[in-house]
Amino acid sequence: MVCTAIFLGLTWDTFQQIPARTNAAAITDSVKRGKHLWEDNNCMGCHTLFGEGAYYAPELTKVFDRRGAAFISAQLKDPEALFPGERKMTNYHFKDEEISDLVAFFEWAGKVDLNGFPAKPTLGAMAARAASPEAPKRPEIFAQLCIACHALDGAGGTVGPALDGVGSRFDAAYLERRIRDPLSVKADSKMPKLPLTDAQITEVVAFLTSQKEVAR
Repeated sequence: MVCTAIFLGLTWDTFQQIPARTNAAAITDSVKRGKHLWEDNNCMGCHTLFGEGAYYAPELTKVFDRRGAAFISAQLKDPEALFPGERKMTNYHFKDEEISDLVAFFEWAGKVDLNGFPAKPTLGAMAARAASPEAPKRPEIFAQLCIACHALDGAGGTVGPALDGVGSRFDAAYLERRIRDPLSVKADSKMPKLPLTDAQITEVVAFLTSQKEVAR
């Protein structure tokens, strides 16, 4: 009887925690529509979410934290454009509002309390050098899109060249042209034409030009 009472008490306590752990207050109509899109298009046939699904493509429980809205939107809009010849994801030709719903769904999923699952990767943090106090702040769009292919301070992607000291190698005008239309600068460039606004391009260029070679 004592064990039964303890079991019932723990069960009651668990059910009291469910709304907060599942981030239920953030389940909007957009999140619901995104979930239906996830199911209707069988995204779980390739991806994993909450530990369930296939392992053919990246795990997406914390994808919003890793990549952010800009990267997810661009990837869903045209998977091949971001990584030419590098991605096998099907282009589902989602409408803009459907992409917004999927982004909302991923944002909600990333805030569900899963007791530390999935664990945050530590390799990038171990490789990255500590930024100096006077170092310029990375633009949000840089952290979401650019770092997916390029590395900086030892952390990031390896598809494109590392950007350490890029401000010493190229001026602002060149960097702007390269970001705005990569093929106009290099005909065989694998860098995609990113969906950036003029303000975002200006912000990224200003940040990159501040990345100077360190004197040794």
